[in-house]
Amino acid sequence: MNPTQHRIGIDLGGTKIEGAVLDSANEVRCRERIETASARGYTHIVERIAELHRRMAAHIHNEPHTLGIGTPGAVSHATGLMKNSNTTLLNGRPFQHDLQQRLGRPVRLENDANCFARAEAALGAGRGFPLVFGVIMGTGCGGGIVWNGEVHVGRNSIGGEWGHSVIDPQGPECYCGARGCVETFISGGGLENRYAERSGERMPARDIVARWRTGEAAATATMDAFFAAFGRALANLINVLDPDVIVLGGGLSNIDELYERGAAEVRRRVFSDTFDTPILRHTLGDSAGVIGAALVGI
Repeated sequence: MNPTQHRIGIDLGGTKIEGAVLDSANEVRCRERIETASARGYTHIVERIAELHRRMAAHIHNEPHTLGIGTPGAVSHATGLMKNSNTTLLNGRPFQHDLQQRLGRPVRLENDANCFARAEAALGAGRGFPLVFGVIMGTGCGGGIVWNGEVHVGRNSIGGEWGHSVIDPQGPECYCGARGCVETFISGGGLENRYAERSGERMPARDIVARWRTGEAAATATMDAFFAAFGRALANLINVLDPDVIVLGGGLSNIDELYERGAAEVRRRVFSDTFDTPILRHTLGDSAGVIGAALVGI
């Protein structure tokens, strides 16, 4: 990248799209969010991304820039079509091709969890660690691997997809078609579903956590299972990858007890006589995804 060139990143979420401009020192020059609605269809999403890109480019007077877009899911190496997205209307679509046609320029698409991990490795809690595993525990559950500053996408574009590792073959159905995926237990949606099964009442994850802290029985049982699943899922990951640091992001990463009780649940399951892997809270806040998208752009 030319040292005077800017980087634009766009992060596609379920209900919002966020854009940001980074300068040559990777400082955020501007940042903006606009709403989107998957219910309005695929073309609507493409057009909203194009609109946000136009706004970001206008902030830098349309000067040359790289562009990266963080998305749920990934582009298949075999077909060039989207796969594995929990925004399911993207699956099977030529999303990268359509965006490049609409914008009239090259675009790099990268999994949103990979973008999160890239940003935290470069500028956040994972800075200075060679091998970083970034975790998103939000609506879904994703992960990304960064080795010496580079995202490890993997041969099949599924590097870091720990959210669809099965930890209970008899467990809840997942949208991916399997049962008992990590995502069905320790994502926001998974936590809400498990609480609803116990209580008959559906509520946001933050309210479940609040009820747990008051000692409510259904919330207590749900959170006990949540911490156990967190420990099992991360221990499995550590047994394979053994990263230098794990950085947690997404809404559920704000549960303070993850960093003590959750870490203890991991420790008791890791296949080692020692366990000193730091499990850290993100430091870039909800900007990490869009910053990471900017960092991987072309």
